[in-house]
Amino acid sequence: MSKQKQAQLRKSVAIFAKSDTRTSIIQLLNSIFPFFLLWFLAYQSLSISFWLSLPISIIAAGFVVRIFIIFHDCTHMSFFKNGKANRVVGTITGIITHFAFEKWKRDHSIHHATSGNLDKRGTGDVWVMTVDEYAEASFWGKLAYRLYRNPIIMFGLGPIYLFLVSNRFNRKGAKRKERWNTYLINFSIAVIYALLILFIGWQAFLLVQLPILFIAGAAGIWLFYVQHQFEDSYFENEDEWDYVKAAVDGSSYYKLPKVIEWMTGSIGYHHVHHLSPRVPNYHLEKAHESTPPLHQATTITLATSLQSLRFRLYDQESRSFVSFREFKKLERAAKLSHRLESRRASLQK
Repeated sequence: MSKQKQAQLRKSVAIFAKSDTRTSIIQLLNSIFPFFLLWFLAYQSLSISFWLSLPISIIAAGFVVRIFIIFHDCTHMSFFKNGKANRVVGTITGIITHFAFEKWKRDHSIHHATSGNLDKRGTGDVWVMTVDEYAEASFWGKLAYRLYRNPIIMFGLGPIYLFLVSNRFNRKGAKRKERWNTYLINFSIAVIYALLILFIGWQAFLLVQLPILFIAGAAGIWLFYVQHQFEDSYFENEDEWDYVKAAVDGSSYYKLPKVIEWMTGSIGYHHVHHLSPRVPNYHLEKAHESTPPLHQATTITLATSLQSLRFRLYDQESRSFVSFREFKKLERAAKLSHRLESRRASLQK
């Protein structure tokens, strides 16, 4: 794609980068109030059976994901026109979702500015090793990477790490504004937890809150993971990296059933979001439908997205993800090639 076409593409999407206060308020109302109602119903259902409460908690977890998308838009300053409104709502939704607003805002902006850039990995993204990097890694380096990419670790322990560690502590060198925002959110969560435990007891609280947080966290990690980890995703070194290509070729269109699309705030239109982060979630679908070049983005579905679980390493030579099993085949082929070259050299002597 030429620079002229790239500029035109960004211009075509930029017209949707306008928040609508009325739509934003309606989305707040139809996300936060249902969540609190479902939380209350899940608690009330415990008097009958935990197994009656659990399905309600699962639905409530879906609303946590939807609230997180509002939080996410606020970090991009795209949910409201007013910056202060974005910060206030972002902090409130950060309390509900247990994400530190200013901290995540910084990390996520770096993710957008470096997505697919092999020379600038490590902040706000999923850990990706190339085939060559993994081949040269130490035993412990390979073990750490295998554990990190293991679905049980990523989607099982990942939510626990997000809620108890990653979003609870400030990074070294964090500015005062970022640090105090994290403290405020942590303090608010602690007070709310203490009050709920005081009124309903710690057992009832945990039976409702833990499933909601765990399911929402796992779903959120899955959405973030799958939309960049598809077979022919875009990765380049700094000198070849291109922002538009990284957005369109390195982010997928996750075509979801309408109910799930609504619950996830249309974040499945991830290619649109990366191309223009200031487009609020409720305009993403319209931006996609109105921009024909975006229809060429890699489309994945619930069924095909499961294939991403086998993609572990990025092969720069084939420009695609490979599994650990495929890596072993590449490694054997490389060793065989090396032996043949060595033998050929010795015969020539």
